[in-house]
Formats: sequence, structure tokens, C-alpha cells
Amino acid sequence: MGVGPMHAGVISAPGQAAVHSVEAPEPGRGQVLVRLEGSGVCASSLPLWEGREWFNYPQPAGAPGHEGWGRVAAIGEGVAGLNEGDRVAALTYRAHAEYDIAEATAVIRLPEALANKPVLGEPLGCATNIFQRSEIRAGQTVAIVGIGFLGALLTQLAKHAGARVIALSRRPFSLEFARQAGADETLLLDDHWKIIEKVKALTDGRFCERVIECTGLEWPLNLAGELCAERGRLVIAGYHQDGLRQVNVQLWNWRGLDVINAHERDPQAYVAGMKRAVEWMTQGIMDPAPLYTHQLPLDRLGEALELTRTRPDGFMKALVLTS
Repeated sequence: MGVGPMHAGVISAPGQAAVHSVEAPEPGRGQVLVRLEGSGVCASSLPLWEGREWFNYPQPAGAPGHEGWGRVAAIGEGVAGLNEGDRVAALTYRAHAEYDIAEATAVIRLPEALANKPVLGEPLGCATNIFQRSEIRAGQTVAIVGIGFLGALLTQLAKHAGARVIALSRRPFSLEFARQAGADETLLLDDHWKIIEKVKALTDGRFCERVIECTGLEWPLNLAGELCAERGRLVIAGYHQDGLRQVNVQLWNWRGLDVINAHERDPQAYVAGMKRAVEWMTQGIMDPAPLYTHQLPLDRLGEALELTRTRPDGFMKALVLTS
């Protein structure tokens, strides 16, 4: 017997969201039904919220939520290793709702040490995957260009690895988050050439062995290349989804840079990152809690998306809670 009706957020048109009552999904073979406690709001949802021409409306109930956590409510045929009531993080795609379906292979059981804590599997897994691909080592200087939720987490991880971190952001208050995360130096993203000279001075002319770009914008991407040392590694973590980019490949060639596009498409790569994130949270290596600055109920999904779009002072990450 199914769960019956549930509440789900529906983006009915650009800039418009409401809660609808819809039938809860039922798990099929190899799937579980998750009773969601909440979901994070991702900046990658903004083109849908703003209304690009390639999207259709209304969106499916719960879409495009993909940062959910909660408890297993029902188990489909053929699923082993999970039980009803298990608290989990899951990689799903309609998580702005009371329930969502997940493949059993995309579900991570949460330890008791994280009881009552939000665990946004997908973005936390992104952070650990990006960190792994950055290959940060003790003694390196790492510049992180863009301090939002992702940049602040990467600051924590780079500091734990023993690196010196230079954090850059256009928002002064977010630099305070970077300092709390352990950044050694903080710089405003304002003047291109002045920033280059400042980083050059901070590194005695060597620049940075690792630079991670987290903005998804063209100018900071080009700045990130300028901040890389010879034989350094430029890591593109920003989500570049609004067209072509012009980059200075001559500079990249001249300095012999390794350029890493640190985005994954294999769901199992996300799941591996999620497992690592849960381990690192349990060990105290990564602590996202201070970055959850706005927590709203499901019927304020539109407000959470608008906060993510406008990013007012004090904003880092919005959660939409269903329980």
C-alpha cells in the first residue's frame, strides 16, 4: 500500500513556486522511498528559476531538488542492506517534497554521530570530489576564488591538509566565513591587476600551486589562471552554464598548468563523494553547519530560491525543511 498524498514544491513558471498535494511515489525494484526531512537549494537551479528558454513549466513535483536527506520509508524488491527507519542522505532529483524515490545504490546510511544534523549528500560529496581532484598537499599555497558554500568547505579541507589558503570573494561578509574556516589571507574580488599584485606579494612572486575557481563566471576564471604558479593546477569547480568562455590559453601554455574540470557525471562518483563527506563530517574534518544560514519551510521554496539568486549579506546556503 502506498503512502498516499504528499506535499511537494512545484515551480509552475519562472519565479513562481507553490506547494501542491500530489500522490507520493512508490519504490520499484532496487529503489527506496525516502521520507525527507529537508533539502538544500542549489545555485544550479537558478537558470530554471529565472526561466531559460529550454525549460518547460510546470516542472515535475519536487524538481529540481537534489540535496535531500531523511529516513527510509519503504523498500522496493531486491534491496539489501537498508531498513525502514534508517536515516540517510540520498542522491535524488525531486527532493523539494515530503517524499522522493532513490536508487538503493545512491543512498548513504548516516551514523548516529550525525543524528539530527542536516546532511546534504550531493553538495557535500561535490566538495570532497573537488578536493580529491585538486591534490592539495601540506605546505602548498591554495587560492580559492569565490567563497560561497562550496568555497568555504574547500577552505576547511585545504587547511586540514596543511595548506596555506588565500580566499577571494566579492562579498566582504563571506570573507569572514572564510576566516572562520581557516583562511590565512582574504582578498576582495574587485580589481583584477591589484589582486594579481597582492597575491604575487603574498607568495614572494611564486603565486599558488593550486587555484580553485568556484564562481562559474568568466572574469574570476581568467583571474584564477593568473594566480597559478608555473606547473600549478587550476581547478574549475564553478558551474559554467550560461554560454561560452574566453580564456587565456597562452598563459596556461606558458606556465604549463594542469587544468582540471572537477565536475562529475557518473552517479557513483557522486555517491563515493557522499560517503567520504559523511566520514569527514563524523571525524570533524568538515563542518558545514555554520554555512546553513537560512532554513525555511517547504511552502517558502520560492523565497529560498530567490535568496539563492540575490545572495544578500549574511547568506551562504538555504535549506528547505519538510519536517
